[in-house]
Amino acid sequence: MERLTAKQNEKIKAAVSVRDSARERREAGLFFLEGARLCADAAENNVAVVRAFFTAKALEKYASYAEKIIAVAQEAFEISEEISSKLSDTQNPQGVFCVCSASLRQAETARINPQGKYIFLENVQDPSNFGAVSRTAEALGIDGMIVCGGCDVYNPKALRASMGSALRLPVYVCDDAAKLIEKLNEKGILTLASTPDSSAELITKVDMPSGVVCVVGNEGNGVTEKTMSACRKRITIPMEGRAESLNASTAAAILIWEMVRK
Repeated sequence: MERLTAKQNEKIKAAVSVRDSARERREAGLFFLEGARLCADAAENNVAVVRAFFTAKALEKYASYAEKIIAVAQEAFEISEEISSKLSDTQNPQGVFCVCSASLRQAETARINPQGKYIFLENVQDPSNFGAVSRTAEALGIDGMIVCGGCDVYNPKALRASMGSALRLPVYVCDDAAKLIEKLNEKGILTLASTPDSSAELITKVDMPSGVVCVVGNEGNGVTEKTMSACRKRITIPMEGRAESLNASTAAAILIWEMVRK
């Protein structure tokens, strides 16, 4: 395994660029992962690992994870602790990093199971919210996530927050939420727009006999009016007390539970 010691090495500079820039990720078709478990999850879930980087300590401490990653990586390098500090954007780096090939799936209606259950994030900005929703979605067993706008699904913080769920769960992206909702309506899928408006139908009362897609909107502004109008129903979560709304990931967790429960 080749050892890299210069922070200005082109491979290191390229990895940092992919880590820090959504534009670079899109143009290069790559994304950045940090952490032994997360990188091993990628290796185990058929994500194409382009380059892997390990400190000497990491190769020893996380040997079982490292073996899985090295087995599938196109290139693997040992790096110095100094380079590890440059690559890391966490407080306690484990010394394991990967640059992987991105393979986002467009949310074409043919990909959406008409009997399936999906959570749809529209313009959700916080990477932590995206990660939390993907963890809940995988844990509760829905069929996938649809994402339109908001944070880059390959944002390193979003991927860390997902604890690998975003690499295992089907995640689809779209450019026009309302247009996709209209196509899903035509396919016979029940489309729901969540809102804190108490005049909307309670999610606990909604009948879900077959496929359903539920939209959660931006943290500050909610679901856009255009998308709200395109959905078959407006739904809300019953709340007591003086709180006017819920955090996006909390709302999504409740909505996912109701979809699965029914």
